[in-house]
Amino acid sequence: MGTTPEPTPSTDEDELRPEYDLAALKGGVRGKYHKKYRSRLHFVRLDPEVAAAFPTEEAVNRALRLLAELARQQASPQPTAP
Repeated sequence: MGTTPEPTPSTDEDELRPEYDLAALKGGVRGKYHKKYRSRLHFVRLDPEVAAAFPTEEAVNRALRLLAELARQQASPQPTAP
C-alpha cells in the first residue's frame, strides 16, 4: 500500500500550519540575530581570471587551505639536516 504525498503549498496559500498558536508567536523580534549572522559571513570578490581557475566554492577552499598549510610550514622553524 502506498502513501499519498502531501500537497505542496502554492505561493498564494498560507503556509502556516493550523496547529500553530498565533498568540504564542507574539513578542518576537524581527532581525534579532541578523547582526551576529552577518558578522560570520565573509564574502570576497574574485577577479575574473581567479574565478575561472577556481570555479567552485570547494575548489577555492581547497586551494586556500593548501596555501595556509604552506604558509604555516614556512613560518615554523624547519629542522636542519646534519
